[in-house]
Amino acid sequence: MVWDFVEHWTLRFGISLFFIFMFSNPQHNIEQFALGDGMRVADFGSGSGAYALAAARAVGNDGKVYAIDVQESSLARLKKVAEEARLHAVEVVRGNLEKAGGSGLRDEGVHAVIASNILFQIKDKGAFVKEVKRVLHHGGRVLLVDWSGSFGGTGPEESAVVKEDTAKALFLAEGLSYEKSIDAGTYHYGLVFKKG
Repeated sequence: MVWDFVEHWTLRFGISLFFIFMFSNPQHNIEQFALGDGMRVADFGSGSGAYALAAARAVGNDGKVYAIDVQESSLARLKKVAEEARLHAVEVVRGNLEKAGGSGLRDEGVHAVIASNILFQIKDKGAFVKEVKRVLHHGGRVLLVDWSGSFGGTGPEESAVVKEDTAKALFLAEGLSYEKSIDAGTYHYGLVFKKG
């Protein structure tokens, strides 16, 4: 089943998901995040959409997953894949996550936010975390997954890597509380934060 998923995505996106999965497995990470049926979830910086699709399966037909990205081409591909997979919970949204209100979501509109492999790309990290907090419902949670190093250029440039302690400090500074760490693979760290 996993390999059918990988083959499907490789054909649709022209990338090897085997390459992605050998570093960090979105399905495994979502399972550790424990999303529930009917939840509203925002995937900040959805990119290829692996997390949005895994989240859509977790929240079911009564839930909603907002896949937010600045790249229109990525969103168009994700929308097509979600439709073909009959994952109607996925809604694609073009947004700028480095400005207030840039996600297009209402205040306290979601139960959970996923931020995977995006923090190292964000210039205004403080604005990004503020936007995460703004859209989260009281008691809502954030799953942050990012590269723990450059690994000789396999990951982002060394200067772009956001170390785990730095990432944790960014979220704590905005008043979110650290809940737990997850096993996000050898090359990534995974942190869960809670609002309120």
